[in-house]
Amino acid sequence: MADQIPLYPVRSAAAAAHRKRAAYYSAAGPGSGAEWPSSRYQLEDESAHLDEMPLMMSEEGFENDESDYHTLPRARTARRRRGLERFVCGGWKLLCTSCCDWLVNICQRKRELKARTVWLGCPEKCEEKHPRNSIKNQKYNIFTFIPGVLYEQFKFFLNLYFLVVSCSQFVPALKIGYLYTYWAPLGFVLAVTIMREAIDEFRRFQRDKEVNSQLYSKLTVRGKVQVKSSDIQVGDLIIVEKNQRIPSDMVFLRTSEKAGSCFIRTDQLDGETDWKLKVAVSCTQRLPALGEDSEPPIHESLSIENTLWANTIVASGTLTQNEMVFKRLHLGTVSYGADTMDEIQGHLRNPCPQMQSQAGGNNASSTPPRKAQSSAPKVRKSVSSRVHEAVKAIALCHNVSPVYESRAGVGGEAEYAEADQDFSDGNRTYQAASPDEVALVRWTESVGLTLVSRDLGSMQLRTPSGQIQTYCILQMFPFTSDSKRMGVIVRDESTAEITFYMKGADVAMSSIVQYNDWLEEECGNMAREGLRTLVVAKRALTEEQYQDFESRYSQAKLSIHDRALKVAAVVESLERQMELLCLTGVEDRLQADVRPTLELLRNAGIKIWMLTGDKLETATCIAKSSHLVSRTQDIHIFRPVTNRGEAHLELNAFRRKHDCALVISGDSLEVCLKYYEHELAELACQCPAVVCCRCSPTQKARIAKLLQHHTGKRTCAVGDGGNDVSMIQAADCGIGIEGKEGRQASLAADFSVTQFRHIGRLLMVHGRSSYKRSAALGQFVMHRGLIISTMQAVFSSVFYFASVPLYQGFLMVGYATIYTMFPVFSLVLDQDVKPETAMLYPELYKDLTKGRSLSFKTFLVWVLISIYQGGILMYGALLLFESEFVHVLAISFTALILTELLMVALTIRTWHWLMAVAEVLSLGCYVASLAFLNEYFDVAFITTVTFVWKVSAITMVSCLPLYVLKYLKRKLSPPSYTKLTS
Repeated sequence: MADQIPLYPVRSAAAAAHRKRAAYYSAAGPGSGAEWPSSRYQLEDESAHLDEMPLMMSEEGFENDESDYHTLPRARTARRRRGLERFVCGGWKLLCTSCCDWLVNICQRKRELKARTVWLGCPEKCEEKHPRNSIKNQKYNIFTFIPGVLYEQFKFFLNLYFLVVSCSQFVPALKIGYLYTYWAPLGFVLAVTIMREAIDEFRRFQRDKEVNSQLYSKLTVRGKVQVKSSDIQVGDLIIVEKNQRIPSDMVFLRTSEKAGSCFIRTDQLDGETDWKLKVAVSCTQRLPALGEDSEPPIHESLSIENTLWANTIVASGTLTQNEMVFKRLHLGTVSYGADTMDEIQGHLRNPCPQMQSQAGGNNASSTPPRKAQSSAPKVRKSVSSRVHEAVKAIALCHNVSPVYESRAGVGGEAEYAEADQDFSDGNRTYQAASPDEVALVRWTESVGLTLVSRDLGSMQLRTPSGQIQTYCILQMFPFTSDSKRMGVIVRDESTAEITFYMKGADVAMSSIVQYNDWLEEECGNMAREGLRTLVVAKRALTEEQYQDFESRYSQAKLSIHDRALKVAAVVESLERQMELLCLTGVEDRLQADVRPTLELLRNAGIKIWMLTGDKLETATCIAKSSHLVSRTQDIHIFRPVTNRGEAHLELNAFRRKHDCALVISGDSLEVCLKYYEHELAELACQCPAVVCCRCSPTQKARIAKLLQHHTGKRTCAVGDGGNDVSMIQAADCGIGIEGKEGRQASLAADFSVTQFRHIGRLLMVHGRSSYKRSAALGQFVMHRGLIISTMQAVFSSVFYFASVPLYQGFLMVGYATIYTMFPVFSLVLDQDVKPETAMLYPELYKDLTKGRSLSFKTFLVWVLISIYQGGILMYGALLLFESEFVHVLAISFTALILTELLMVALTIRTWHWLMAVAEVLSLGCYVASLAFLNEYFDVAFITTVTFVWKVSAITMVSCLPLYVLKYLKRKLSPPSYTKLTS
């Protein structure tokens, strides 16, 4: 039985449970987003063999919402505990749970909701106290800054260890050396950290101050006054201009638009760049003007449509930066692209003969036609008439409104005369809930059919000849995520013809339009090009048909029970045998060089997941147009699941697919993560690309943490909106893109870029170099400490493990700072290949995933090098000294400094002039300080030839073998980058 899941049914009638699940998957129909054979989950003979293994089950077993399944025997066995163990564990768990619940109820007691009165324009009359409308992103205040910074530092074990060691030096019995040798380095690190945190905190304060100081117009009895965002109170009447940030949650009272609507962009909240329609409260919208005395009867309930949300952007109506571009128009037998749009303009300039005759006949009689045009004998239409009908349908079937700015620039008042408006084409902009809609209307304008005006009841089009066509809007059916289509019923004022236009996704429209043999194929072709497709259709209605529909539609809207279902049923009665007009393709224009950047990242061995708040169709089109998913690659669309049983079935179905991209919605992802987190992560990580649509900010962060936990690899999150902040902070590395989405993501990220294409250079060049340099720097710092520890160990072993430090006082401080610090830290300037080579060969970045630059092997190598050099330096100094012990210190310490400088030179692959300066400066500082180190060295001895040759001999023995080994390694086994640079 190829597709049956081997679970254990509760009821003896196992086939009934399977039939119920099979019915669920077969009932999806063509509108589910993908084709699913009706026999996919049909039952076969119970004795048939399984062609797959069951998914890994959790220890708790498997129980879905309907309790159709038993838990696995393994899980039932695991739950059988001994009586005493169950009593102790269960009692302790019950006690802890009860205490925690009691504390939560005490600390988070819900506030009782009460009705309240808001005095419009008189906030001082409000009896309740409300917090200030100020934004605060600061981490500390003046009292918690020092304690907070210290806690953040000493919560790490190594920092706490050094603090404890430094504090132990106050105990005489534990004191070794001078206090400043311990507290000076620790104090330096803390001082740098405190300064860095202070600077970041001050910048956060400045950003908050900038936002809180934004000025808004406040309406008072004295007129308009300017008020800061932080001074806005509950009850204030605020005038928000176009493209201005909404400072707080507000009730939408009035707008300058006659339709009483405006659009807001919520990308900072949910990541969606589409514009959301908001409607003003009708009773306040009817007021003649702001500030005038009027007493309308205010008895109106408010809804979510009457609210404006904080941190969204108003477009009283303009999409100033439209990213959508119309690319393709297909009529079945002919297709028009970007290079053939002039042919469409030619058809529109020449009036269609059929339309001319219809217009002339209808103008002669004022009575509306009794029959629809579709009832006439079908005649094969010419290409010109089909172009006319398709373009007119696109120009009428939408929710776009044209907007004209006033000449005087007055945007906050609605009472200015129409004479103050400029109705020229150059002053017209469009507003809509979706950029797709605007792209379509702008395209019809470009070919000659222009939308010039629109209100709630009518719209006007201007033909290429300058004629104005007026259409009365009878009904409007908005787009929903469930229906995946929208429609409009209009009446032509000149001909009195009533037409029902509809457009939508191909999966929704394919069963609505009349039979054709080209729609499915062309939709697939456009989808492979990454275009968003819309199917446009129409149906002519007689006056009797429309009146019958309107009667049934009004009754359905007045229903108390199942209103939505009844309304949908009435509308679906019109959606039958509609005439297919055309198929449109719109491209979501990407940022510059997105496709080569994604290809660069893939070639570098980086797996890319796309987490977005967009709907499934939009996310899929973007994935294709950006080449995140190649044209020839299969896509598995994860069906919507709501419980554990459906998730189990769908995961098994997905497991049969190989080398295909995964597209999954946020709701289905939540269900799968709840029951099958490990299984989903394992299957998804095998996919070449994953697209998660309709993801909430919390889900994005959870996915980042899931990948970290499941794969054990580093994650990098890239975002450009406020809804990406949690994901950016959850990832190992966060990259914020500054742009039209705002700066919240860039402020919360580790790195900030202005365009997506910069990520390629950030990772391939700076990221790779940073890893290489950090690996070299870390290992060298470790070597610097190990070599002196080895010398101390050898010294102590020679003198019977006496607790006497080899180097004391300033020698230790100088060794860790001015003598070796500059050369060691100059390693951050080193590079193995040029930036151009790193960008040209992203495979060099893939080598980093092997961890050869910083691994357990390299650690052991540096430990051996440190032991060897430390032993040579100490034993050589002991072997070559003659009379006084102070000579041992001078010889060994000087040889140690020279060894460190030479080892830095050995590690460098590409010399920078600052590296040479660091080497010379450190050596000069040491030579100059010898004159002041008479407390530790014999100044007379260090100026002799004996001192020089002994130091030179020891240094050569410690470094020369390493230089020889490095030379042989580069000759016999050169690194991969040397083949590119040679």
